Amino acid sequence: MDVSGKVVLVTGASAGIGKLTAELFHSKGAKVALAARSADKLKEIAGSMKDSFAIQVDMSRRDDVRRMVQETFDHYGRIDCLINNAARGMYTPVEHIDVDDLAYLMSLNVYGPLIAMQAVIPIMRKQGGGVIVNVSSQVSRNVYPNIGPYSSTKCALNQLSLTARKELEADGIAVSIVYPKLTATDFRKNAVPTKAFASRPQGQGQGQMPAIDPPEKVAAVILHVVETGAAEAML
Repeated sequence: MDVSGKVVLVTGASAGIGKLTAELFHSKGAKVALAARSADKLKEIAGSMKDSFAIQVDMSRRDDVRRMVQETFDHYGRIDCLINNAARGMYTPVEHIDVDDLAYLMSLNVYGPLIAMQAVIPIMRKQGGGVIVNVSSQVSRNVYPNIGPYSSTKCALNQLSLTARKELEADGIAVSIVYPKLTATDFRKNAVPTKAFASRPQGQGQGQMPAIDPPEKVAAVILHVVETGAAEAML
């Protein structure tokens, strides 16, 4: 897909990977809908991006997600690309996972993207096609101690994404996954707090960690996936 002139909806767009992705797509001529919880940050970002549209949304709330898609469609009259980027982490041993905390994480990292996909699919099908990119993580392809809650949500997202890709191929809708590794964002700072994590020295039990990528690198890979329709991209 050539993104110039296309409508691109980016979740988690107020900072980090989402913000850099939105800015990159805008620089390529896309009309970008910016979605995140922070209204003030979104307003500031949207002010510097012509033809952008800011939507305050909590991706863990199902009605918010559906409203986000509907408002984007009402504003632009189409949605060509959905980038499901919003997510949070959680650091705790499996032994100490609080099921309520995990349920919240699932609602944000899995159900939110799923509902967004379900909402845009009929729009894209009627338009004759589109692209959906779900931002996963390399932890879903490896095993690291103390991040089981987060990695399990991304494993679920992977399976939903690859299954949807096969189901929607005939409709001209490409569903893709991007797998970032550690990225220079506030992801760790914004993780769901847990007692077990707070009681452990930072990094204990994590093993050797990979090098840290700048968010610009992830944004560039997301753009490449949209342009090429590749099924998966590993950083």
